[in-house]
Amino acid sequence: MITTLRRPAAALAAAALALSLAACTNSAEDAGADAADGESTSEGPRTVDTKFGEIEVPGDPQKVVALGWGDAETALALGVQPIGASDWLGFGEDDDGVGPWAQGLYDESPELFGTLELDTQAVGALEPDLILDVRSSGDQDRYDALSKIAPVIGVPEGGDSYLTTTEQQVTMIAAALGKEELGQELLDGVDDAFATAREEHPELDGLSSTVSAYSSDGWGVYTEGDARVQFMENLGLTQSEDVAAIESDSFYVPVSNEELDLLDADVMVSFPIFVEASEISKQRLYNALPAVEDGRAVLIDDLDLSNAFSIATTLGIEYAIDNVTPLLADAAAK
Repeated sequence: MITTLRRPAAALAAAALALSLAACTNSAEDAGADAADGESTSEGPRTVDTKFGEIEVPGDPQKVVALGWGDAETALALGVQPIGASDWLGFGEDDDGVGPWAQGLYDESPELFGTLELDTQAVGALEPDLILDVRSSGDQDRYDALSKIAPVIGVPEGGDSYLTTTEQQVTMIAAALGKEELGQELLDGVDDAFATAREEHPELDGLSSTVSAYSSDGWGVYTEGDARVQFMENLGLTQSEDVAAIESDSFYVPVSNEELDLLDADVMVSFPIFVEASEISKQRLYNALPAVEDGRAVLIDDLDLSNAFSIATTLGIEYAIDNVTPLLADAAAK
C-alpha cells in the first residue's frame, strides 16, 4: 500500500537533515463527510501493537493530540478532530497546520505544537486522553515523556526514523479510534487512485526514478522505504539501481557534488528545502545531468505540491496523484 518556498514543505526531509545530517478542497469536504458517517466499531477499551508494546486505548477517546508527521490529517480523515497537533507543514494557525487537501476538516482550530523540539508541558496542559505519535522518530525518551501524560500510540516495529508507512499509520490510528472499517476505505481509495493513474499513464511503467532534495547543506536522495519513493513505485516507476544499492538505516542520504550523477534516472524528481528553487535550477552540475538536459527532470517548485508529495497521508497522496503525476508523465515523454 500505500517551490518557491513559503516555509519548507518537506518537514520530514528537514527531520532527516536533523537526524543525519510533505486533495483539493472538494476532496477534503468529501473526506469530512465520509468520516462523519464513520461510527466507532468498538465501545470498550482497545489495544494497539506498537514498538513500545501493546497500548490500551480508552473506548471512546474525546481529547486526542496528534504529534506524528501526518497523524493529525489521518485522524481528520477518520472523522476525529485533534485538540492539539504538531505543525509539520509550517502552515501555521491560519490554516490549522494542514495543507489545502485537508482544509475545512476542523470545526475548531487545534493548539499547534512544534515537531522535533516538542513542548511536553504544553501537550500535558490540554489533558488529552490519547496521544498519536505514529509517524515519528521512535525515540524512547520522547515516548516515555509523552506516556506520562496519556496513552501513546507510537511507531510500529521497524517504524523508527519516520519510516512508518501510510498503511501502518492509517491502520494503527483507525484501530486506536475504533474506525477500522473507515480506515480500510481510505486505504482502498488510495489504491484505486493509484490504479487509475497507472491506467492513464502506462508510459511510466518500469522507468527508473530518483527523488532528491537540495538544502543549504547540499544534496540528498531518498532511499527505499521512504514515502516519496513508494509514491513513485505505486505509479509503476522503479527506484534507480544505484540508489537502491545504498545501504542505510535512514530514508535520506546526503549526496556530494562529486556523486551528483547518482540522481540521474529515466525520471528525476527534486525539490528545495529551506532554499529557493532557483538555487537548484542555476547549478551547473545539476543542469549537466542527462535527465535535466533531456527534460526528464521534474523540479517541484510549488510548496503545496512538495508538501502533498511528502506527507503521505491519504488526503495528501490523492492531491499529489492529481497534481504531480502529470508532471512525471510530461517528463517521461521526453
